[in-house]
Amino acid sequence: MSSTIDAFQDRPAAADTAPLTLGLLQPHEHARWDAFVRACPDATFFHRAGWQTIIERVYGHRTWFYYAEAGGQIVGVLPLAEIKSRLFGHSLGSLPFCVLGGVACTDPRARALLDGAADRVARERKVGHLEYRNLVAAHAGDPAWYQKELYVTFRKEISADDEENLNAIPRKQRAMVRKGIKLGLAAEIDEDVERFFTCYATSVHRLGTPVFPKSYFTVIKEVFKDETEIRVIVKDGQLIAAVMSFYWRDEVLPYYGGGMAAARDVAGNDFMYWNLMQAAAARGCRVFDFGRSKLGTGAFDFKKNWGFSPTPLAYEYKLYAATELPDNNPLNPKYQLFIKMWKKLPIALANILGPHIVKNLG
Repeated sequence: MSSTIDAFQDRPAAADTAPLTLGLLQPHEHARWDAFVRACPDATFFHRAGWQTIIERVYGHRTWFYYAEAGGQIVGVLPLAEIKSRLFGHSLGSLPFCVLGGVACTDPRARALLDGAADRVARERKVGHLEYRNLVAAHAGDPAWYQKELYVTFRKEISADDEENLNAIPRKQRAMVRKGIKLGLAAEIDEDVERFFTCYATSVHRLGTPVFPKSYFTVIKEVFKDETEIRVIVKDGQLIAAVMSFYWRDEVLPYYGGGMAAARDVAGNDFMYWNLMQAAAARGCRVFDFGRSKLGTGAFDFKKNWGFSPTPLAYEYKLYAATELPDNNPLNPKYQLFIKMWKKLPIALANILGPHIVKNLG
C-alpha cells in the first residue's frame, strides 16, 4: 500500500495550484472517492464511500459526503451525517457509527473549503453541534473548536512471526491465550451475521446498552465484502464468541465483538483476538488496531493488559444551537438507572427496542 500512497503523492504539481471546487459524492463516483481514500495518508477505513450507503440505508439519516477537487483530481474529503433526536440532541458529525472521520486531504487548501461546507450545513440544518472524530487534532488553538477527552485508541505493530507476537503479550494475558488453546477452542469464518449477532447482542445486553440492528451488520458485510470478516469461536460445537473485523491497508481492526456467558470460563475472548492476530499476520497485516475504548472501562483495561498503549483520540466539537458539549455515553451518571433497567429486560425484547435507540446515538 505504501507504493500506492507514494505514487499518489507524486501527482502533477499543477493539482496544488489549480483552483479548488467543492463537490457532493454521487453514486457513480464511489470508486473515484475510494481511490483517493485508499491513497491519502490521512484517510481511514471510516472515510470510505460505503459508509454513506450503510448510514442512509440502515438508519435513514441524511448525509453529505463532500470532496474538494483541483485540476480534475480529488484532493480532500469530508463525510458528514446528521442525527436529529429528542432524547440525544441534534448533531452533524464525521462520522456517526465510526470511530474516526473529519477532513482527510492531500492539499492543505482543501481543509478550509471542506470546513466551510460543514459550517454551512450545520447552520442551515440548525444543529446543536458539529463533531469531527479525528486521530489528531485539526483545530488546535482555534477558540471556535472544543476538544473532549473521553476516548483512546489502541494500536500496535505485529510481525509475521506468531511466536514473536505471542511473546509480546504480557505474561498473565498470554496465559489466558494458552488456556483457550489447551481447551480446544477453534475459529470458523462465517459469511452471514447470525452467530456473530447472537454473541454481540448477548454481550451488549449484559453491559446494559442498546444493540444495533442485525441489518446494520448485514449491510456492512454486503458493502465491504472481503474487507470485512466474521470470525466465530466455538468449543465442541458450542458458540463461544465472535468478532467482526475490518481489513484496511496493512491493518486489521476488530470493530464489533462479543461473547456468550461461557466465554469467561474458557478464555474465549483472549483466544479470539489471538486467533485473529495470527490470521491477520499471515494475511500480511502489520498493525493490529484494537479500536477505541472509553477511559475507565473494562474494555480499556482489557486492551491495556494485552500490552497495548493508549493514544488519546482528538474528538473536536463546534457548538451552534447547543450551549454545552454532548455527553451521550454510558459513563454519564444520568444514564445509570436506564442501564440497570435495560439489563433486566428479556434479551428478545431488548433486541427489538435497542435499534430504535441506538440509531440516534451514532
